[in-house]
Amino acid sequence: MNQLDFFKHIKQGIPDKLPPKKKYNHSISHAPLKKHNLSKDEEIIALKNALRYFPKKQHRVLITEFKEELDRFGKIYMYRFKPTYKIKARDINSFPHHSKEAASIMLMISNNLDHSVAQHPDELITYGGNGSVFQNWAQYLLTMRYLAEMTNKQTLVLYSGHPLGLFPSNQYAPRVVVTNGMMIPNYSQPTHLEKFNALGVTQYGQMTAGSFMYIGPQGIVHGTTITILNASRILKKKSNDIKLFISSGLGGMSGAQPKAAKIAGLISVTAEVNKKAIQKRFQQGWIDEIATDLNQLIRKIKRAKKNKQIIAFGFHGNVIDLWEKLYQEKIFVDIGSDQTSLHNPFHGGYYPNKISFTEANSLIKKNPAKFKTLVQQALKNHVNIINKHSKKGTYFFDYGNAFLLEASRAKANILNNDGGFRYPSYVQDIMGPLCFDYGFGPFRWVCLSNKKSDLEKTDKIAETVLKKLLKTASNDIQEQMQDNINWIKSVKKNKLVVGSQSRILYADSNGRIAIANAFNQAIKEGEIGPIIIGRDHHDVSGTDSPYRETSNIYDGSQFTADMAIHNVIGDSFRGATWVSIHNGGGVGWGEVINGGFGLLLDGTLKATQSLKSMLHWDVNNGIARRSWARNIGAIQAMKQAMKQEKLLKVTLPNIVDDELIKGF
Repeated sequence: MNQLDFFKHIKQGIPDKLPPKKKYNHSISHAPLKKHNLSKDEEIIALKNALRYFPKKQHRVLITEFKEELDRFGKIYMYRFKPTYKIKARDINSFPHHSKEAASIMLMISNNLDHSVAQHPDELITYGGNGSVFQNWAQYLLTMRYLAEMTNKQTLVLYSGHPLGLFPSNQYAPRVVVTNGMMIPNYSQPTHLEKFNALGVTQYGQMTAGSFMYIGPQGIVHGTTITILNASRILKKKSNDIKLFISSGLGGMSGAQPKAAKIAGLISVTAEVNKKAIQKRFQQGWIDEIATDLNQLIRKIKRAKKNKQIIAFGFHGNVIDLWEKLYQEKIFVDIGSDQTSLHNPFHGGYYPNKISFTEANSLIKKNPAKFKTLVQQALKNHVNIINKHSKKGTYFFDYGNAFLLEASRAKANILNNDGGFRYPSYVQDIMGPLCFDYGFGPFRWVCLSNKKSDLEKTDKIAETVLKKLLKTASNDIQEQMQDNINWIKSVKKNKLVVGSQSRILYADSNGRIAIANAFNQAIKEGEIGPIIIGRDHHDVSGTDSPYRETSNIYDGSQFTADMAIHNVIGDSFRGATWVSIHNGGGVGWGEVINGGFGLLLDGTLKATQSLKSMLHWDVNNGIARRSWARNIGAIQAMKQAMKQEKLLKVTLPNIVDDELIKGF
């Protein structure tokens, strides 16, 4: 399709004439079929809700089709309306627009739905099994039309994927405000999600799926590298020189694990039950070899350990079987984790062993109660075999996918004598005290020209900035800074880009501001094209999640969500191009509130002012909260921040003497 026709399709939005009904594409990965939990009256509401996007003359044709989708898939996706053009990462000028800010958002939406990026593209799911960009294709078409029409005097409101409309605003307001899954608390249980999603009134936006800031598995690979690297440092004197890392999940962000392990210098085996997912990661170079036979895999592991070969294996099979085989063969596992989508355990996020992938998907639809029983028994078995490895010295951590939480709900042997979890969250042991407390988090950027040359230039700019900041960095953060410099120096050879020309780099407030400012200056001087900066929601300030991002907060406030709400409000009036706030993400619906932003850098003074104001707030808001929770690193970081910015005045805690408190 040429650009003129592409523009025409975008501008028309929902077509006046019904497009032909499309065949179900069996060649790509799809979301598992599921059984909806709507009553007969609620089915009628779901159909009315879907049909309101279309003129009455089309209702007679569409009502039967939408009822079939509801019954077969558990919700209405409106497959007929998926556009015929290829949705892919493009450059900013490849979209019709009156606002560069709006065009940048169109680019980011397209990247999230690019087939090389999205986990289940036909269902508008980017990652995590159910992390949605939109609920249906009508919402996508209407949103793209609004973005093509809007000016910098308007703001588009997105209501769990639904484009509520364009509202008058001003050039300093966000161009888009996004909410996903925001529910009255009493209606925020997993069963409520299934119901209200089937009704078409809410969606699970995960983190960067529904906020258009996903950049493929690269988006988590740096954080995973930091985690595995520091886990190896913890075990430096306790295990092998060349360590073995075992985990599972290659579908979405979990695909980062083998690449991260290899960068950190470990042998890894990542199990995956979905053949299409494991082949996709192999084709993209994120795993080196695929094994389907456990005996063959064991031989390969032994050979790699003997030869000290850093290699990433993908095992097409169930991770429980893998753990059990390793135990039987007396192969010591240094580090273990899990990154299946256990926030969504009973709808394809986690697969039990003893039955095939195909049989499991059939049960999800035909007998969900039996599937739930099998999942919970599998979790018990999973925990039992990990406990055996742990007794031999394996360091196991929860990687923020609700493994510990769902295992405890399944009554697995996952709790210690005090009632807490046997194993730490990676945030408790590593990411929290080493990174978040000091303001280091997953800063990212996307080159809107979509040129490799622009990305390479930005990598060099970021490296130069970090080296300069390292010279004056405090001793507390020297190692973190050096790790980040090593990361950015090696990114090109690690071949991390999937989809748009983008990059992730852990940086603190000073680093983010300095790098973004250097980018904006380079854009002004014509060295590179415009850039979108943003971050993962999994960050210092953006997310309140007691079992992940805020799990290293111990004053009781880890169960509150003020920080994430404050953050998105603060970002919105400090210059963000778009902002988002979500219920759910990572550990599951009802378990976390998280938010994010995107900010266009175009070389203007406005962009300079916005990046300085917004990035300072976006990071230091979280450090201030962590400081008040008595986190020592955060207290030190906040004192340093107040020295640097005289307008910053933060309430610091007074620490109670332990000897005094013992008597009470």
